[in-house]
Amino acid sequence: MIRVFLADDDPLVRATLRALLSAEPDMTVVGEAASAYRAVEGVRATRPDVVLMDVRMPGPDGVQATREILAQPSPHPRILVLTTFDLDEIVDGAIAAGADGFLLKRATPEEIVAAVRSVARGDAVLSPQVTRRLLRDLAARPKPDPLPVPLTERESAVLRELARGLSNPEIADALGVSLETVKTHVKAVLLKIGARDRTQAAAWAYRTGFPGLP
Repeated sequence: MIRVFLADDDPLVRATLRALLSAEPDMTVVGEAASAYRAVEGVRATRPDVVLMDVRMPGPDGVQATREILAQPSPHPRILVLTTFDLDEIVDGAIAAGADGFLLKRATPEEIVAAVRSVARGDAVLSPQVTRRLLRDLAARPKPDPLPVPLTERESAVLRELARGLSNPEIADALGVSLETVKTHVKAVLLKIGARDRTQAAAWAYRTGFPGLP
């Protein structure tokens, strides 16, 4: 059973999400909060698997709440940030804070449910719209000289495809290797560059001007 905590200052949004997720046979909503402060307290008390985190709430925002939740003793919940098109700086900040994914509030019920399941099993989730905007903005920023990271040629290729937004099966098809090989290389890349997940790895690649990216 996936235990979900809802953090959003809009009671209608919380009610809608609660009804949607509670109807799923493998999900249960274990708590709610209308502020970042209450979210940190609530997560500590309920120990959910996934937190759906609004970024704009009274007082500290969802980025600060994400940072504080992930600073608590392990095990940490997976955090899925709720965002809109005009939150580029907050999205970037949430990546640095350790968020596992970003979901537009206009997402369909099916997309929300799928995103919760994805982050619960350890995958990162970026809506296509947020991915394109985030990576475009990162690509447009001045880039420093690439950092000397000891990636193999195959690991570098995997990182480039990952940064372009490809899933593991798509990377396997693009590079002509097995899915298990891709998974092994992704794990090695995350370890070597110090990224928590695929989202942070993609942001790192664009931010540092990794060779072969726009």
